[in-house]
Amino acid sequence: MSIFGYARTSPCQQSLDAQVATLESAGADPGRIFIDLGTNSHAGRDGLCRLQAATHQGDTVVITKLDRLGRTIGELIELISAFDARGVVLRFLDDDLSTEGGSAKVIVSVLSAVDRAERQRIQERTSEGRLEAKEKGVKFGRKPSVDRDKVQTLRIQGFGAATIARQMNIGRSTVYKILQSLSKNEKVQ
Repeated sequence: MSIFGYARTSPCQQSLDAQVATLESAGADPGRIFIDLGTNSHAGRDGLCRLQAATHQGDTVVITKLDRLGRTIGELIELISAFDARGVVLRFLDDDLSTEGGSAKVIVSVLSAVDRAERQRIQERTSEGRLEAKEKGVKFGRKPSVDRDKVQTLRIQGFGAATIARQMNIGRSTVYKILQSLSKNEKVQ
């Protein structure tokens, strides 16, 4: 039944001193404080991996804030669940939260609800942004890689699909698709 500590800085943060001091004052032995410096979403977290390997049932891990353990809500949910399954208690000092006494499930449930709500808000904002952009005439998707006007010009000059395809280094089916879409556009106008 040991008390461990975990501290992490983001790439823009410079010092762990304040976090480490807080962890030590919460009872974490300096030799049992695991750290990760300058981590981002693509960097590995060796300190966290070593912490997970070092902790056992009945141990407690103190962390200053929720966001120091997980970089995303999804990752935070995973980590809280993993520590809870192994019987390791997590205490988030600044947030005044603890997974002690079965409250991990409550914390995970609340975080899951927040995560779902945030994803839904992001989808709504993205959808609204797309609609607004379409109204302003913004076109989405990949830019055409074939000069459609040149295909039409060559066709008007009397060249066949095979000749146009060879000249433009594209497939014959592409020539047919372009010509078909151009003829549909002419009918609409």
